[in-house]
Amino acid sequence: MAEVLAIANQKGGVGKTTTAVNLAASLAVAEQRVLLVDMDAQANATSGLGHAPSSIERGTYEVLIGEASLRDVLLETAELPTLKIAPTTPDLAAIETELADVEDRVTRLREAIATVRDDFDFILVDCPPSLGLLTLNALVAADAVLVPMQCEYYALEGLSRLSGTIERVKSVLNERLHVNGVLLTMYDPRSNLAREVADEVRKHFRVFETVIPRNVRLAEAPSHGKPVILYDAGSRGSHGYLSLARELLGASSEAA
Repeated sequence: MAEVLAIANQKGGVGKTTTAVNLAASLAVAEQRVLLVDMDAQANATSGLGHAPSSIERGTYEVLIGEASLRDVLLETAELPTLKIAPTTPDLAAIETELADVEDRVTRLREAIATVRDDFDFILVDCPPSLGLLTLNALVAADAVLVPMQCEYYALEGLSRLSGTIERVKSVLNERLHVNGVLLTMYDPRSNLAREVADEVRKHFRVFETVIPRNVRLAEAPSHGKPVILYDAGSRGSHGYLSLARELLGASSEAA
């Protein structure tokens, strides 16, 4: 049965989608069966794995409103046979309104994932930069939360808010939910502020040993519709996410 990880942080621009796409690809390279669920109406995870949102006929929007099953919307990823994506389109932005009066609106994703969970080793959910209904669905569905975080002052405030939301979800809707770890992204070791923020986060949360550096090739890869491991496998960004995948796999082995 798959481990379900929500990639979440309500602050934008911290590397959530970059992490979701490249961690999914790195796990697939390690011969894991991986599903990436795009829950962000910007659809960047969808395009980042080579699927134009304009070409998507059915995606997570249709799954959440009950017009399609999760299995029916899955797409393959070129060059990575063990990686599939549940794509999305900008239509997903309407979901808050569509499900406003629906009683089971926060458990729709959990119910959908349950139908395919045995088919995968890891299911990653790329969340939008907010703590709205889409992120709430991801937290209810997940076993754990992986929090990408840029080392800047405002990120600390955002992390505190996210932590509070996770605790509320855990107490009411998903008792197994926990923070798997904080991933430092766009890290510049020359910056005193980056080091100070990293030290402060380590006082309160588990922080992954892997640190994702600023890397041009990592930033370029989405414009080619590829994870960085398929765009430039030798880049520092690629090595960073391969290291994160190894760290996750090691933790999973220890837990088992």
